Amino acid sequence: MPIAGGVENAPLSGQKVGCAAMQIFTKNSNQWRAKPLEEKSIAAYRENLAASGISFVASHDSYLINMGSPDAAMREKSLHAFVDEIERASLLGINHLVFHPGSHMGAGEAEGLAHVADCMNEAVKRTLKQSGVILTIETTAGQGTNLGHKFEHIAFLIEKMKNKKRVGVCFDTCHVFAAGYELRTEEGYAVTWKEFDRVIGIENLKMFHINDSKKDFGSRVDRHEQLGKGFLGEKPFELLVNDKRFVDIPMVLETPKGKDLSEDVENLAVLYRLIH
Repeated sequence: MPIAGGVENAPLSGQKVGCAAMQIFTKNSNQWRAKPLEEKSIAAYRENLAASGISFVASHDSYLINMGSPDAAMREKSLHAFVDEIERASLLGINHLVFHPGSHMGAGEAEGLAHVADCMNEAVKRTLKQSGVILTIETTAGQGTNLGHKFEHIAFLIEKMKNKKRVGVCFDTCHVFAAGYELRTEEGYAVTWKEFDRVIGIENLKMFHINDSKKDFGSRVDRHEQLGKGFLGEKPFELLVNDKRFVDIPMVLETPKGKDLSEDVENLAVLYRLIH
């Protein structure tokens, strides 16, 4: 949901389209710095949220953050910004901060993942007062040198976390499909989830990003599409919304949208229509 004019407007937009869960940025996603959240803005956000009927909120960190970088200065800058994201989420009462693990920039997956794990543990250490915020690792498409496109990457980060209560996973349908995990058939869907449970553990799943994909299976390209209009089609979403294992797991859309949010209304309608 957009935060134009202040974060307090996001629950109003969510209420307008009729969602029960939403995701927001707590600052501009393409800037390092942001002015601190004002008390009146925080109070208005909480008041609007309480009246909205929305029961779950996640925040997403800035796209500039790269805790997997081989450059120490970049890692420290990213860590500082990540800690700020945790603190902003906490001020708003948001318990899930979704983030991409980052990119190894040519240094290799093992080194990149080790850096990310170190930064995650340090971030937890620096935000003990914000203990309610779960660092929610997003599965990625694996574009370029991005980490997180293999379930093993996510499992490694969870394993390295000293405080397991502060870590979880966000499953992005577009990203997982683009990374080479099949979701379009009942058989492929079953195999992918069996692998997810074996490697990561379904108990670590905290939320979903529900997106179709503009690019084909295994493309390793991250491009979201409206539900049913991309290479995934409707079948994976029908399987998901009827999967009893996920009945209590929040799902949010990250599909392209205009200012009137009509696409969100249409995509939500698709999901409700697919429920048996």
